[in-house]
Amino acid sequence: MYTFLAGIALLIVGYFTYGKFVEKIFGVKADRATPAYVNNDGIDYVPMSTPKNSLIQLLNIAGTGPVFGPILGALYGPVAFIWIVIGCIFAGAVHDYLTGMISIRNKGAHLPELASRFLGKVMKHVVNGFAVLLLLLVGTVFVTTPASLLHVVMDGKVALSIIIVAIFIYYILATLLPVDKLIGRLYPYFGALLLISALGVGIMLIVTGAPIPELSLTNFHPDNLPVLPLLFFTISCGALSGFHATQTPIISRTTQNEKQGRKIFYGMMITEGVIAMIWAAAAMSVFDGGYAGLQEVLAAGGPGAVVSQASTALLGAIGGTLAILGVVVLPITSGDTAFRSARMIIAEYINVAQKKLSNRLWIAIPLFAVSAVLTQMDFNLLWRYFSWANQSTAVIALFVAAMYLYIAKKNYYIALVPGIFMLVMVITYILNAQIGFRLSMNTSWIGGLIGTVVLVVMFFRAAKKARANNLPLEEDISNWNRVA
Repeated sequence: MYTFLAGIALLIVGYFTYGKFVEKIFGVKADRATPAYVNNDGIDYVPMSTPKNSLIQLLNIAGTGPVFGPILGALYGPVAFIWIVIGCIFAGAVHDYLTGMISIRNKGAHLPELASRFLGKVMKHVVNGFAVLLLLLVGTVFVTTPASLLHVVMDGKVALSIIIVAIFIYYILATLLPVDKLIGRLYPYFGALLLISALGVGIMLIVTGAPIPELSLTNFHPDNLPVLPLLFFTISCGALSGFHATQTPIISRTTQNEKQGRKIFYGMMITEGVIAMIWAAAAMSVFDGGYAGLQEVLAAGGPGAVVSQASTALLGAIGGTLAILGVVVLPITSGDTAFRSARMIIAEYINVAQKKLSNRLWIAIPLFAVSAVLTQMDFNLLWRYFSWANQSTAVIALFVAAMYLYIAKKNYYIALVPGIFMLVMVITYILNAQIGFRLSMNTSWIGGLIGTVVLVVMFFRAAKKARANNLPLEEDISNWNRVA
């Protein structure tokens, strides 16, 4: 219990200390016009309040990742708490804040456009492919996952196929309609349900004195499960996730003032970390037999079964159902914005304005057609590819942020250090994994280190050249007229 509570406390302290430090390094310009006003089109660029933007950001980034990931990560024992806390404060929240703020400085640009500007034009095409693939996988996974949970909540009274079709219809509307018409109106209610359900589970863990294991040398990772690099791919959205870099531009286009960025981007990642801590603790403590009991439930019904049983055990039938619905909200409110982001990224890539419905339609329809086909694939296979693509995208985003700060002659290590760490893990993982090259772990580690050194040397060469050439860091606003 002490490890769990200390982790929650550190996350909160991290927001007020390291979050403030990162904000100071970036350098907020409160009087600078934001894209929400300058590019207001009534569709994607729409000024919205900080509370609304914060809840939308939280729900955008918090798919099943901060629930299902920590539940699976709980099998590694209390070491999962360490990654959630350290990863969230020093990597995930930094990643989200910097990508969001750099996007604001560049007319709400998405990651492929930012990669093109700061890492070279070739990277625009590479990152565009990565981002669209990632978003398609996210959207597809987040159709089947909530559908399965709702099917369980309804005791199978409604056919799974009907639930999937209903979710697809909602996703289509959320992708096409102006951001403030559907997402902006529903998300505050969804956000309240999510927060209440997570807090309910967390409070009951404390009240009931749940036997949450403490971190020690004897239970650092039960059953000697290999922590590196698998833990960093099992728990992603609750600590560090490249998916977030595809979501922050949605809110960078609706943020009213740069000074709101720390609450919206850094703060909501910290909130997601708290949610991840709660579900990791619940998974470690609720089931008889400890980790063996957790493994049995996972084998029988996957993370969804853990959510269902843990919620009911802690909150009773009614409270448990509400908690499950809170979890159902997570993938739905990330799946809808995943498709929306994919539509925006493709439109930005081919330079097609999105004010006309027809332009949005002919980009969105093929996306949903491909996703419908992907729903027929094995979920576990999709998730493994998602995990690798997700963390690869996080590495790219962190290197974009590091380049921005290097050119600006600011402390770029806050982005570069976590970027290098995850680069080693990403290369090592793909060299060793079944979906990759299937090399031995020792060979994979050597390849990961060598590959990282080569890429970091290339980064510094490009960074020095960009600084020498005075590469512009942001869009010129000298001719902009603020509407606010």
